[in-house]
Amino acid sequence: MLRMLRKLMGCVREYKTVSILTPILMIGEVVMECLIPFVTAELVNQIKAGCEFSVIVKHGLVLFAMACISLLFGGLAGMTGSKASCGFAKNLRHDLYYKIQEYSFENIDKFSSSSLVTRLTTDVANVQMSFMMLIRIAIRSPLMFIFAIIMAFIMGGKLALMFVIVVPILGFGLIMVAKKAMPLFRSVFRKYDRLNESIQENVKGMRVVKSFVREDYEKEKFNKAAEDVCMDFTKAERIVALNGPLMQFCLYVNMMFVLSFGSYLIISSKGSAMDVGQLSAMITYGFMVLSSLMMLSMIFVMLTISAESAERVVEVLEEKPSLQSPENPVREVKNGSVTFENVNFKYAKTAERYALSDINLTIKSGETVGILGGTGSSKTSLIQLISRLYDATEGSVKVGGVDVREYDLEALRNQVAVVLQKNVLFSGTIKENLRWGNAEATDEELTEACRLAQASEFIESFPEKYDTYIEQGGANVSGGQKQRLCIARALLKKPKILILDDSTSAVDTRTDALIRKAFKEFIPETTKIIIAQRVSSVQEADKIVIMDSGRVVAVGTHEELLATNEIYQEVYTSQNKGGDSDAE
Repeated sequence: MLRMLRKLMGCVREYKTVSILTPILMIGEVVMECLIPFVTAELVNQIKAGCEFSVIVKHGLVLFAMACISLLFGGLAGMTGSKASCGFAKNLRHDLYYKIQEYSFENIDKFSSSSLVTRLTTDVANVQMSFMMLIRIAIRSPLMFIFAIIMAFIMGGKLALMFVIVVPILGFGLIMVAKKAMPLFRSVFRKYDRLNESIQENVKGMRVVKSFVREDYEKEKFNKAAEDVCMDFTKAERIVALNGPLMQFCLYVNMMFVLSFGSYLIISSKGSAMDVGQLSAMITYGFMVLSSLMMLSMIFVMLTISAESAERVVEVLEEKPSLQSPENPVREVKNGSVTFENVNFKYAKTAERYALSDINLTIKSGETVGILGGTGSSKTSLIQLISRLYDATEGSVKVGGVDVREYDLEALRNQVAVVLQKNVLFSGTIKENLRWGNAEATDEELTEACRLAQASEFIESFPEKYDTYIEQGGANVSGGQKQRLCIARALLKKPKILILDDSTSAVDTRTDALIRKAFKEFIPETTKIIIAQRVSSVQEADKIVIMDSGRVVAVGTHEELLATNEIYQEVYTSQNKGGDSDAE
């Protein structure tokens, strides 16, 4: 718990002053509120004794001034508390987001994207609310409780012993509530992750859902997940709701005792043991004591809910990226050569089988290399090791003659441009998307990259041309256009190695051929690695790598593989027969 608090308090930073000032202001408010019943009791006794009107006015002015001071302190505490809690939440989201940016794919796989979204939103909101309560109500309530108890003993003597009986009963009840509620809240947040995952999956796959008319199925699946969350939350809230009746019971028992016993003392002692003013003060202090305990119970409930959120947030902050730059990294990639030496790879340490096995492969700088293989042959896994999106489990991957683990990550990835199988464009103009490849790229460089990627023709056909706005995920451009924009973006990095992971699958064969021709003529020194399903996309490559079940089973030119490799022969024959049939 202390470790978790230290980690979270590190997010206060520039809001430390207002975070400290808020409790100080709360102390001022509490002191004033606790003194008001004391002055009121004095006024009641003065009135009973038959004081002059001037005395009443004097006490009234004092009470008004104290009420104004209390209001001022409370108002200022509200302002500083809001600034502190909102600033704390801002810093916490900042730290979480920046931490996630450092994660490798392995770290993201561990949490899942839907869980990370929940932690950045719902969990941070819960922690923010708890922080607000801690610097305001958690300071106000204990102080109010202590001051009210002290003043109650000063004003009521032994009558105040009633509070000593009530408080332990209430404390025991709160502990039992927390013990029962905490496991349920843990379960709820895990189910929140699954609910968000269902929403995220549905929104991403909306076109597929509609094309297969599966809306009713998706609604039913969502309703089931939402109902599951609702049931657990209802169970937890039922338990937490017991705080209210318990507090009310203690409050009214206390009031009944104070009024009954206090009235008896006044009557039996004829005002010598206790006076009317003291009784009124005792009633007020009784309300203060129990209302402060009620506020503490609210804090208790909120902390019970947010304790799990805080743990989930700290878990993200403390997660160490599985891939990091070494202490003294190599910052320059000499050339685009790639060497795999006895490489074995699996995605998790606990995985039973390797995704890649016994990989030995050499690619010279400037070569064009094609990679073919069936679905599940681990083609993408192979190229992900080059830009160090994952590390080889065994063996080594070298770029420019240096093990990728010795490079500064940023330096390596700036020289290895990857156009992934799943193309992603971000909301913004075409220019803004292209400049992800090079923020300083000139308009001429943008145009040249788009020309090489065969994207300039369709861009020029848009009314706004390069200032055309791209919707989130590239929803307003076709699959082929999206692929060409992503290729142009990668070219702007001017990398030593360019990897296309099935990145021309949505373009026609003519455009595919023009892209390959442009690569050959205009970036001959760049190493080009092309994963493809079509033989025509790689048959002119310097060499073609055939993969099957995570292994390299053959390497050669188009002619060599056509003569010697059964897998290549089968793919080539099936695609050409398909082409002949279409032609007929």
